[in-house]
Amino acid sequence: MSRVCQLTGKKANNAYAISHSHRRTKKLQQVNLQWKRVWWPEGKRWVRLRLSTKAIKTLERKGLSAFAKEAGLDLNKL
Repeated sequence: MSRVCQLTGKKANNAYAISHSHRRTKKLQQVNLQWKRVWWPEGKRWVRLRLSTKAIKTLERKGLSAFAKEAGLDLNKL
């Protein structure tokens, strides 16, 4: 599975690693992804999602159904 948040679509960012001599080499800044089991009240079951930590915080505020609808994610297929 690719390293992409299932709700926000966040993925790796291209950046530079800068040494002490200011030599720059390219690197990837990966998203902090976590597997999270979330209770889905409408479906009366647990849903396992790969979420960024930012999405987990937003999920607690918005709720799963609203956030999934906003992201265009069909929870029945998970």
